[in-house]
Amino acid sequence: MSFKNGKNNEEIKYCFGEKHNNQNKKRARVLEAPVRVDIEGVEDPLFDELQELIGESILIVTESDQLNLFGQAFRPIFCGTVHAVEQGAVTLFPVNIKMVTAPFFQFPTPLTIPLEKIAQFTPNFDCNARIPLT
Repeated sequence: MSFKNGKNNEEIKYCFGEKHNNQNKKRARVLEAPVRVDIEGVEDPLFDELQELIGESILIVTESDQLNLFGQAFRPIFCGTVHAVEQGAVTLFPVNIKMVTAPFFQFPTPLTIPLEKIAQFTPNFDCNARIPLT
């Protein structure tokens, strides 16, 4: 019982949806409402540059050393047409995955790449060009 209001402390709802965590005997702060951030005034030069490339071809290399698709390991080199650009991601379609065994493998669906995973990109790249992968 709380001495302030005569109610059991477990029944009190805390500000901003705070709840009491009985397992650790600590307060866990949980927001029950979505947090809204105004991104109108945020300048993002990468987003702006990619936005201008919609409909153009691009070569993208991501940060990973290698990826795995259908049991085939490959370097993360993608070439395709910029289909859409959103806050935090770029979507390519059609997109070629540059693999050693299949250098012109065309991925069957649109491929979305998070902007923070892009290591390098080259706009207006010819996706039919041969590049050495070994």
